[in-house]
Order: sequence, then structure tokens, then C-alpha cells
Amino acid sequence: MHSNEFYMHRALDQAHLALAAEEVPVGAVVVSAEGEVIGEGFNAPVGRHDPTAHAEVQALRDAGRRTDNYRLTGCTLYVTVEPCLMCTGAIIHARIKRVVYGAPEPRTGMAQSRANLFAQPWHNHDVEVVSGILAAPARRLLKTFFEKRRQSS
Repeated sequence: MHSNEFYMHRALDQAHLALAAEEVPVGAVVVSAEGEVIGEGFNAPVGRHDPTAHAEVQALRDAGRRTDNYRLTGCTLYVTVEPCLMCTGAIIHARIKRVVYGAPEPRTGMAQSRANLFAQPWHNHDVEVVSGILAAPARRLLKTFFEKRRQSS
């Protein structure tokens, strides 16, 4: 089994694809309990004209298609930035075992920054959360994107 950093590098590769597509550079991968990457995704709401096309949702959809199952029990989701409200709900619904993220998202993060939805007692599923894995490169990608965006406006 590979390290958290190994899989986060895979998520960062996805974030670079988002950046190349002029989307907010967030990437995600879903890894099976056996250590196999079974889902990949990057932010694409602008290009897909789909407000739900966040990296996490894209990776969950890909993993569901590849496994023929929307329940991803025992899997870990690696994402470069702390999940938002929508993505947190999708992660819980998919029965992801563990979420590993890089950079915090102080405005909309729902794993720690604004709230910890994963820790709420009303869920019938517990999700382990690990934060700060390769946070610096994830932050740099976001900074690069938003600086370029400000310069062009």
C-alpha cells in the first residue's frame, strides 16, 4: 500500500488538469481498501455546465461506474482542498471510510474550517478525516489560479 503523499500526488495531478481547463484547481482520487485508484476527478463545473461537478463528486462518480456500486465502503478519498457542504454529503452517502485532504478551505470547508459535518451524531456512518497532506502545493495551485484570474479581470 502506498503512502498518503503518493495518493495526494495523484490528486494534485488531477488539480493540474483543472487548472489547465481554467477551472478552480482541485483534484481528487478514490482509493480502494486494496490500494488501487478506482476513481479520479477534477473540478469542472464551468466546462460541464454542472454546479455539482466538483472534484470529489467527479471522483466518486468515476469510482461508482468502475465498481458498479455507489457504495464505496472501505475506500479513501484524497482531495487537494477541504470538502464543501455538498461534497461532504456525497462522501457520507457513498460510505467513504476515510477522507484525506491537503489545504484547508476557510470559507466553505466542512471537515474542520467552518464545521465538521463528518463528526455529527445523526449520521449512520463514521468518516475518518486526515488533513494537511501536501497542503503547500495545493495552496500554491489555488493561489496561482486566483492571481491569474485577478490579473485578467
